[in-house]
Amino acid sequence: MASKLDQLREMTTVVADTGDIKAVAKIKPVDCTTNPSIVLKALSTDMFDEQFAAAIKWGKSQSGDREDVVAAVASRLAIDVGAALVDLVPGRVSTEVDADLSFNTEGSIKKAHEIIAAYEERGIGRERILIKLASTWEGIRACEVLQKEGIDCNLTLLFSKCQAIACADAGAFLISPFVGRILDWYKKATGEDYTAETDPGVLSVRSIYNYYKSNGIKTVVMGASFRNTGEIEGLAGCDRLTISPNLLEELEADQGKLERKLSPDAFEPEPKVEMDEQTFRWMMNEDAMATEKLAEGIRNFAADLGKLRTRVAKELDA
Repeated sequence: MASKLDQLREMTTVVADTGDIKAVAKIKPVDCTTNPSIVLKALSTDMFDEQFAAAIKWGKSQSGDREDVVAAVASRLAIDVGAALVDLVPGRVSTEVDADLSFNTEGSIKKAHEIIAAYEERGIGRERILIKLASTWEGIRACEVLQKEGIDCNLTLLFSKCQAIACADAGAFLISPFVGRILDWYKKATGEDYTAETDPGVLSVRSIYNYYKSNGIKTVVMGASFRNTGEIEGLAGCDRLTISPNLLEELEADQGKLERKLSPDAFEPEPKVEMDEQTFRWMMNEDAMATEKLAEGIRNFAADLGKLRTRVAKELDA
């Protein structure tokens, strides 16, 4: 029998959640997703020593505000990682707008334009890139503008249905509802253990998937942030799943039968929800898990971005 990974690929587009070049070359996913944490980890390996040295040399030749130069070098390095991944996958690579712009619509739009321009300078078209934005109200509004400009977006740090509805209304190309981080919150809050069928993260993505399919929404649902293969199996059939290399290897080694859990042709009818800013903010306020995990995710990504900028600053001063 085919491995569970091969069976999964028959019903779901498999995306690698990593900046590990060797892992991507081995796994051969369709797409790749990155975030500040993944970029920082990738740049900590010797595979990007040449690009890092070139970026620092470029930074030293730049004039202007020092913080702006540091930020520009850090951005260039994130594009270096993304460009390396583009060479390895046939599909798209997600590149994240700086986390400290998560509540700045205009700043996010400007940064997205810079990211697309940087890729185009390397001969990589926008059709190969997804701009990754936090699913804040401001990030969703930036997505709405960018999508109308023909720049496809990946809305990340998504923990609630109201975020998913707002993203769909904005015309987002793709959303990344998190699974494992939802499970983390509930395990800590309740002290209980969960199976794949009771996992609150799995149930959240299933609910979003059902809402989208029942309302004919074209936005791609890509489950993310998995803690174990059981969560992945619980979402078999989802449009896309972005999975870390270690969990992909576990699925590849498992020869058991994989049951399809989601299908675009099997859904429960569900009325469309009208989502405005007031409704969005109230629904987020009423969901302690989503509010806390969104804020925590932004802080963590901002912290890793800060670590990268600190490293860059030290090299520029050397």
